[in-house]
Amino acid sequence: MFKTILVGLDGSADGERALDLAKSLASEAAARLIIVHVTELVGGKGGQYPMAADDDQIKAGVAGQVAQLRAGGVDAVAVTETIRIGGPAHVIAAIAESENADLIVVGTRGRSMLGEVVLGSVPIRLLHIAHRPVLVVPPPT
Repeated sequence: MFKTILVGLDGSADGERALDLAKSLASEAAARLIIVHVTELVGGKGGQYPMAADDDQIKAGVAGQVAQLRAGGVDAVAVTETIRIGGPAHVIAAIAESENADLIVVGTRGRSMLGEVVLGSVPIRLLHIAHRPVLVVPPPT
């Protein structure tokens, strides 16, 4: 059913659950898996910095996940983008469109409640702007 599945990761536990589900779907369908991480920059004295202090660790984790998937026979790639604050959903939707993804998988909540209040929820924004099906993985009960 799915040939290409895109999963958005932000280093959160909800993102990891989304990745687990996307890996399972990709394995079952022999689908290509695109793991997307968007680094948001915020301005401050002396320049711009990643919103998440551990962004380099997140990127390394994504690269490790892709290597592990590829070793297991899954066609997986990582895509990382850097933007100014406020637009991860648009980046994810654009990558899904350009890669002709059949499905976008994301977690319900990112790393920061403050970011959701100020910027809005990435999953909700994706539901409004993506021209692809969006699967939002809920938190555990």
